[in-house]
Amino acid sequence: MPEISRFPGITIIMYYRDHAPPHFRAIYGEFEMTVAIEGGAVTGNFPARAAALVQEWRRLHRAELLNAWSLARAGRPLARIDPLE
Repeated sequence: MPEISRFPGITIIMYYRDHAPPHFRAIYGEFEMTVAIEGGAVTGNFPARAAALVQEWRRLHRAELLNAWSLARAGRPLARIDPLE
Protein backbone atom coordinates (compact mmCIF):
# COMPACT_ATOMS: atom_id res chain seq x y z
CA MET A 1 0.00 0.00 0.00
CA PRO A 2 1.64 3.23 -1.14
CA GLU A 3 1.90 5.61 1.79
CA ILE A 4 1.77 9.23 0.69
CA SER A 5 1.72 10.96 4.07
CA ARG A 6 1.78 10.33 7.79
CA PHE A 7 1.01 12.57 10.73
CA PRO A 8 0.52 11.74 14.41
CA GLY A 9 -1.24 8.39 14.43
CA ILE A 10 -2.73 8.77 10.92
CA THR A 11 -1.42 7.13 7.75
CA ILE A 12 -2.62 8.27 4.33
CA ILE A 13 -2.43 5.78 1.48
CA MET A 14 -3.48 5.69 -2.16
CA TYR A 15 -3.77 2.47 -4.11
CA TYR A 16 -2.64 2.18 -7.73
CA ARG A 17 -5.42 1.81 -10.28
CA ASP A 18 -8.15 2.15 -7.68
CA HIS A 19 -11.76 2.80 -8.73
CA ALA A 20 -13.17 6.27 -9.42
CA PRO A 21 -13.98 8.81 -8.04
CA PRO A 22 -10.53 10.09 -6.98
CA HIS A 23 -9.98 9.25 -3.32
CA PHE A 24 -7.46 8.19 -0.70
CA ARG A 25 -7.62 6.07 2.43
CA ALA A 26 -6.76 7.10 5.96
CA ILE A 27 -5.84 4.63 8.69
CA TYR A 28 -5.87 5.42 12.40
CA GLY A 29 -5.18 2.38 14.56
CA GLU A 30 -8.02 -0.06 13.90
CA PHE A 31 -10.08 2.55 12.02
CA GLU A 32 -10.07 3.13 8.26
CA MET A 33 -11.96 5.51 6.03
CA THR A 34 -12.02 6.37 2.34
CA VAL A 35 -12.12 10.09 1.53
CA ALA A 36 -13.12 11.63 -1.80
CA ILE A 37 -10.53 14.22 -2.85
CA GLU A 38 -13.25 16.48 -4.27
CA GLY A 39 -15.85 17.29 -1.65
CA GLY A 40 -14.47 15.10 1.14
CA ALA A 41 -17.25 12.47 1.20
CA VAL A 42 -16.32 9.69 3.63
CA THR A 43 -17.02 6.00 3.86
CA GLY A 44 -15.86 4.01 6.85
CA ASN A 45 -15.50 4.61 10.55
CA PHE A 46 -13.07 7.08 12.13
CA PRO A 47 -12.96 9.02 15.41
CA ALA A 48 -14.35 12.55 14.92
CA ARG A 49 -11.16 14.42 15.91
CA ALA A 50 -8.93 12.32 13.63
CA ALA A 51 -11.45 12.64 10.77
CA ALA A 52 -11.41 16.43 11.14
CA LEU A 53 -7.60 16.43 10.88
CA VAL A 54 -7.74 14.32 7.72
CA GLN A 55 -10.29 16.67 6.18
CA GLU A 56 -8.17 19.72 7.03
CA TRP A 57 -5.16 18.02 5.43
CA ARG A 58 -7.25 17.13 2.34
CA ARG A 59 -8.31 20.76 1.87
CA LEU A 60 -4.71 21.97 2.16
CA HIS A 61 -3.33 19.42 -0.32
CA ARG A 62 -6.17 19.03 -2.82
CA ALA A 63 -4.03 19.78 -5.91
CA GLU A 64 -1.25 17.42 -4.78
CA LEU A 65 -3.80 14.68 -4.10
CA LEU A 66 -5.33 15.03 -7.56
CA ASN A 67 -1.84 14.83 -9.06
CA ALA A 68 -1.09 11.72 -6.98
CA TRP A 69 -4.36 10.18 -8.18
CA SER A 70 -3.33 10.75 -11.82
CA LEU A 71 0.09 9.22 -11.17
CA ALA A 72 -1.43 6.22 -9.40
CA ARG A 73 -3.86 5.59 -12.27
CA ALA A 74 -0.88 5.64 -14.65
CA GLY A 75 1.08 3.24 -12.41
CA ARG A 76 3.80 5.82 -11.74
CA PRO A 77 5.59 6.42 -8.42
CA LEU A 78 3.78 8.66 -5.95
CA ALA A 79 5.48 11.59 -4.27
CA ARG A 80 5.17 12.16 -0.54
CA ILE A 81 2.79 14.92 0.54
CA ASP A 82 3.68 17.02 3.56
CA PRO A 83 1.93 16.01 6.77
CA LEU A 84 -0.44 18.22 8.71
CA GLU A 85 1.51 20.33 11.17
